[in-house]
Amino acid sequence: MQILRVRMLLRRRSCSGALLLLLGVAVCLFYQNRTVAWNRLRSEQQHHSWKSSDEFDSEARRIISVLENQVPEHSQKPPRPLRAVVLTGRHLVSDTEVQLYQQVLQQMGYEVHMSRYTETSSFLRTDRGVGGWNLLLCLSSSELSCLRRISFSHLQQHQRVNLIPRLMAAFSDAGEGFCRLLVHSHLTGSDLPMKPYSCGSTNQKLLVPQGSHSPAGAPPTGLVAMVNVYVLVTSIRPLISFLHDTSVVTTYQEQGGRARKLRDFLLQQLGPTNSHQALGQVKQVIGEVLLAAASTNETTTVHRCVLCYQLLTFSLLFSRSITPVVVQVDTDLTFSALRKDTFDGQITKDLILEDTLHFLLRTHTHMSSETDTEWEQDSGCRGTHGLCLSEDEFLLLRQFQRQLSVPSSFQLLYPISPSLLSCPSSAPGPLGVTDVLTRISRYYELQRRFRSRDETEDLTNQESAVASLQGRATGSSASCDEPRLRQIYTDPPLPLTPPFSPWVKEYRAEVTFDTVTVRIRPEPVSPACQVHLDEHRGPRMANYPVGLGNSRISILVTDDVKPEPVVMAIYTVHVNRESRPSLPMFGEHVLCSFIQDCGLLVRPGQSCGLQPFIRSQTPRQACSSGHAPGQWVVPCLSCSDNRTCDWRRVAWEPDGCYHLMVDQLRLQDCMLDRKVLFIGDSTNRGMMYFLMERVNSSLEDWGKAHNTLVYKNLNRGRTLVSYSYYPQFWLEMKRRPTFRQTLRQLLHRSRPLVNSKQTVLVLGGVQWLNTNHLRTVREVLDRESLSEVLVVVKSLGMGFHLPVDGIRSLRLREIQELDRENDGIITTAKDNGYEVIDTFSITMGRYKEFLQGHCACHFHEVEKFRFSRPADDMTSTSNRTRATSLSSQSAVQDTDHEAGPDTLTYHVRGPVNQVYSEILLSRLCSRK
Repeated sequence: MQILRVRMLLRRRSCSGALLLLLGVAVCLFYQNRTVAWNRLRSEQQHHSWKSSDEFDSEARRIISVLENQVPEHSQKPPRPLRAVVLTGRHLVSDTEVQLYQQVLQQMGYEVHMSRYTETSSFLRTDRGVGGWNLLLCLSSSELSCLRRISFSHLQQHQRVNLIPRLMAAFSDAGEGFCRLLVHSHLTGSDLPMKPYSCGSTNQKLLVPQGSHSPAGAPPTGLVAMVNVYVLVTSIRPLISFLHDTSVVTTYQEQGGRARKLRDFLLQQLGPTNSHQALGQVKQVIGEVLLAAASTNETTTVHRCVLCYQLLTFSLLFSRSITPVVVQVDTDLTFSALRKDTFDGQITKDLILEDTLHFLLRTHTHMSSETDTEWEQDSGCRGTHGLCLSEDEFLLLRQFQRQLSVPSSFQLLYPISPSLLSCPSSAPGPLGVTDVLTRISRYYELQRRFRSRDETEDLTNQESAVASLQGRATGSSASCDEPRLRQIYTDPPLPLTPPFSPWVKEYRAEVTFDTVTVRIRPEPVSPACQVHLDEHRGPRMANYPVGLGNSRISILVTDDVKPEPVVMAIYTVHVNRESRPSLPMFGEHVLCSFIQDCGLLVRPGQSCGLQPFIRSQTPRQACSSGHAPGQWVVPCLSCSDNRTCDWRRVAWEPDGCYHLMVDQLRLQDCMLDRKVLFIGDSTNRGMMYFLMERVNSSLEDWGKAHNTLVYKNLNRGRTLVSYSYYPQFWLEMKRRPTFRQTLRQLLHRSRPLVNSKQTVLVLGGVQWLNTNHLRTVREVLDRESLSEVLVVVKSLGMGFHLPVDGIRSLRLREIQELDRENDGIITTAKDNGYEVIDTFSITMGRYKEFLQGHCACHFHEVEKFRFSRPADDMTSTSNRTRATSLSSQSAVQDTDHEAGPDTLTYHVRGPVNQVYSEILLSRLCSRK
């Protein structure tokens, strides 16, 4: 291999031993005087502009100058364009980790190719050798395939793989490699800082010590914690490794771990001095283990992969000491210690992976054919004092220098820089690569400390405290100058269309029927920007219920520096949830029935799921009440598989009776000169709009009202419908109208009223109704001389059964208690002579079929249509043509009451809401 040599360094290193010793003493004295000067300046609080770092290590500065400016000739130019191959294994293309690789690599100029395994990648076929690509990323489920198929000993210099075989052998096989490393250290007499809990037959679980020697209830003294740190190794010989600033910390006070900055955690627990020492101990301990791992496999084949790298997870145990021990090493990023590892772990992992790609690829420049007079090619290294580097060594040093010169989330772990006050080695002889690495790291450490001192001295202690407090109060002291999202994380992963990009603001996603909730957490590009869901003060992360059809999630990127957040950008995700899988019936089939879903056993004493249904041959009569018990009936090929059913033909069938279906003419007749008053929440309002649409055959006015509404234009002006929203839960208790006040206001707004069945009061909602409300109804109607009006009670319904952020969530035991409360409401209503529609029994078996809304309790939705009709036809519906659906949404505020070519109309949809609303119409008309 060709050898590269720096003449200037050779000449400079050829001085006599005595002169070198004298220069060494002078440099030591210089550093000591510098230390005294630093202390004096700090005590006098005077600003001082530090001189160039050349004064501290001119030789390192000269080496860095060569690395920055001199580019050796490379015998093989890398292919263009840059190509990256991502082997996903069992990972889905929709996984955020896969999307992350594709997005970041494309932004960095790579042409990205996805394959499942090495065998299926056209770029990795054996007949093409190892050429044709620059970067190979093997995800965790493809690592074995990569190790078997990739010939690491034949990789070219420009090719990079995210695996280092020697480290995989040392730490793989679920801890066995780690245990072998421990055994090897014992045999060689070394004392590694290791305590592998997973070794041996006991296979102990990693536990944080609880402080058995402390008094009962008292916290243990000293630092007690389990800390997972994430290490990036970029070279084995020589060893080069970096530590990411993110860690997962589990203390004796917490049930699960959480992601924290390692420096911040140590500073909080130990204070400035001890935390600095503890961080140094962390680096030293990990470095010792890595060095031992590199030496255990020296007899194996040397793998030539200059740019290969490996991410590792070190589990460190602090037990009342600032010096940790290593208890486990994983050859991947693991986050099982997190409280919510499946979601928070993936987000943390993606952040580290993205930092890794930027750290490695932005600081790497492919070699060109340019040369410089300072570099000479030779068949060997002449002399004994020159810096002699092979092409591989130069490439390694070049990358190392660039990585240290740019800010990143990684800090150098090994080689550890020597003490800044110690003198550099002045022994004659050629510098080795490790010596050069140490000098480079020491140089950048000096620069970092000088910058830190300058920044500290520019602020007084008071200004620093104020800035710190302001930063903590606002979350960031900087403005949101880059209002974009880095990624949208969801659990389960949503396949976004188009694939996520920070510059695309609108997305669509499809989910299956069984996906009822989606957890979402967007991450901004800049930490100065904040993210809120749905509104200015909304949460950063939330669980969303996903109703059938379309749901909309708004993501606001805001600047929160000012007291009132400023919206800088809005991202929107439209989620469409599929209907229940249905198989149309063309031939023979059987009838199946169900009362409740096996996924939510509201009534443990009754059967769940599909059961064979045999209809009684006894002639059925019309039902005498709206709360007759029943079940859902659906045709299927087999009652043992709900995927074989035709769910378009599912119907509610009461036991031994049926509810009369009221056609429009009969409905209009029975509603003549009647007034129907609704009081309740949005589920009650859904029944009202269904009635209005059925009476008029269309719905021309609709709104998401939370107050009192009166409609007088129904049935050619012969029917009045009014509505009051209750309860107004968003108001403070002292400002919230009582049920009595709301009912009296509704009666007042609907007058004149007759004391007969011509006046109908429909009350109810999801879960607020109780027997006390029924007694209040009786008292108010008696006081208002309306004791003979028809009262219809809509009973409780399914809802609030999903863990949704921001609203209450019911456990199974609470839902079962709700069922018993519903029985009490029905009994009390019957005792008062009221009609009852048992919506709880109807919604219980189909609780997954809710539509939009955070409560997961809405079984109706309003579709908005635009239609065309002649301007002189304002009342007829027969001339309406070209009706098209604009959207399916539950909150359309704009209406158009003017005649013309484009007029809005609405349609209430939802098969479950239709069932109990039709029962309401049946009871109204059968009563009359």
